[in-house]
Amino acid sequence: MFIVTAKEMYDIDHYTMHEAGLDGKILMENAGRAISGRMEKFMDKSNKITVFAGAGNNGGDGFVIARTLYNRSYDVQVFQVVPDQKITGDAHYHKLLYLNYGGRVFSSDDHGHLVSRLDETDVIVDAMVGIGISGKLRAPISDIAERINQSDATVIAVDVPSGLPADEGISNFQSVQADYTYMVGAAKMTAFLESTSPYYGGWEKVDIGFPASSFPMCSSRELWGEEQYRETMPEREKYAHKGKHGKGLIIGGSSKMPGSIAMAAKASLKAGTGLLTVASSETVIRMIASHCVEAMYQPVPESDGYLTDDPDLSVSDYDAVAIGVGMGRSNRSAAAFRHAVQDTNGPLIVDADGFYHVKPLLDQLAQREHPTVLTPHPGEMAELMDVSIPEVLKNPFRLSAEFAEKYNVYVILKGRHTLITAPDGRQAVNDTGNPGLAKGGSGDVLTGIVHAMVMQEQGIFQALCNACFVHGAAADWMVENSRACHDLMATDVIEGISMVYRAIS
Repeated sequence: MFIVTAKEMYDIDHYTMHEAGLDGKILMENAGRAISGRMEKFMDKSNKITVFAGAGNNGGDGFVIARTLYNRSYDVQVFQVVPDQKITGDAHYHKLLYLNYGGRVFSSDDHGHLVSRLDETDVIVDAMVGIGISGKLRAPISDIAERINQSDATVIAVDVPSGLPADEGISNFQSVQADYTYMVGAAKMTAFLESTSPYYGGWEKVDIGFPASSFPMCSSRELWGEEQYRETMPEREKYAHKGKHGKGLIIGGSSKMPGSIAMAAKASLKAGTGLLTVASSETVIRMIASHCVEAMYQPVPESDGYLTDDPDLSVSDYDAVAIGVGMGRSNRSAAAFRHAVQDTNGPLIVDADGFYHVKPLLDQLAQREHPTVLTPHPGEMAELMDVSIPEVLKNPFRLSAEFAEKYNVYVILKGRHTLITAPDGRQAVNDTGNPGLAKGGSGDVLTGIVHAMVMQEQGIFQALCNACFVHGAAADWMVENSRACHDLMATDVIEGISMVYRAIS
């Protein structure tokens, strides 16, 4: 499923009508029929349905929904929220069809009728304003939106809730609060932002006939789910051996945070690394070796509990290196970090305290011949870019793309909707995971899974997307079968990895 901006959706719509030749009236008919069909799954003929229709495609879809349900003997009334002269083109065509079928259209200016109808309405269809909104809602639509939000009826939004922008970067808006949203053709950006996604309620995409080829022409963003995982996750060959699935190194740990590197190491092995070496201080190794007996261990010098550089540690001998987990921010560790950046001859994964050390080396990352993967949460991303956390949350797609391109890195911006970005601008949103992951250690586990995935036989972007999918899906499996979001531990997620591999193959 592709994720689009408003402009990209208009470009897809234009291509479909003017290049592919599918009439706009048919697209509108398909949209309204698809949405009304979804609605019938949770309605019965006793329900009273009120459709609020505006101008443009959104209003036209509303008239099709009203006609379809009216023709199936539902109690439907339509309130038009704009003057008659605003209903033009394909929307006007479908309004006339609805009237010709015997339906009636009421004006939203009839406040008495509107109030009495809302009092008895079971289902509201919001088809007032679509993705083309500019600025905040204005009266009378703003007043109607407020009335809808105060209603006890189930609210169904067409494409986007009225007033909600489709694009990121906008914080000053008034929106209908939907219970369900049926997005037309593609998912909209704001469905994946912390401040705007709740307005959609539950949502799904409806297909209305846009050519499949039009989406990759207009958008480089997609939602990564089980279908994409099945298509890209490599299977193990019958005669595979440990050397074929990666010789990996994880550097990190300190006497204050030994658990971080232990979890990353276990997750890397569980996710499929063939041979794993953990480089840490002797103190940490003694603490964690019995918890991860499958790994090999390389002691490195420490000073005051923090790692220092070990010139004898040959990072170039490994297929992938992960660094930063539990490392601490001591300046004593900076030399070890520079060593890894300069000499690693494969993918380099940076997490946690590594961001403190990597910030002065960003220009060096841009010159690396091999992939660099950064896995920040919004606070770490804000620190890397010298912006505020609210700015990152408001513009995750744009800021991630700018940073990835500037420094030639892959970015995994962690969150409820984890966003994966490649230097060439490709982006994917992971659709697995639950609130149980909002706990210390979850990021260390993700680092381990990423470390394993980049050494398997798949493209680097696909590897990162699949790592995020497995991480979230493991948490989902555990919550569905043996844990709750409250008591889910990062170590539980490690155990859930095998369940994902067993269930989805």
